[in-house]
Amino acid sequence: MTQTITRGYKALLDEANAQIETMSVEDVMKAAESPDVVIVDIRDPREIEREGKIPGSFSCTRGMLEFWIDPESPYGKPIFQEDKKFIFHCASGWRSALAAKTAADMGLKPVAHLGGGFTAWRNAGGAVEKVEPKASK
Repeated sequence: MTQTITRGYKALLDEANAQIETMSVEDVMKAAESPDVVIVDIRDPREIEREGKIPGSFSCTRGMLEFWIDPESPYGKPIFQEDKKFIFHCASGWRSALAAKTAADMGLKPVAHLGGGFTAWRNAGGAVEKVEPKASK
């Protein structure tokens, strides 16, 4: 029997983008200067090592997001308990839209995501910090 998907990724993206703030690169560049903003990079560590990262951003892979946001989780991260605005980004803006919606659904606020993701940031001339691969043991 073949699985029938009733709500594809496009429907989920449309729903996320309708419910959360999408910020332009220019707006995120300005916001990043504020101590009241956390830029959350949800890309895989291999992407970050390959492409670099937005200076000062906080890395939280998409797979750990819910666990790191929830203070009741044994994996909860204190940064998500701070009174700040959280701007999520990925490579192109798809995963970050879903991540920002999930974060908002969990009660984290305010949240937004970077339209066009890291690619838009880099193409607009945004600063990029090189990340060295972690040495394997």
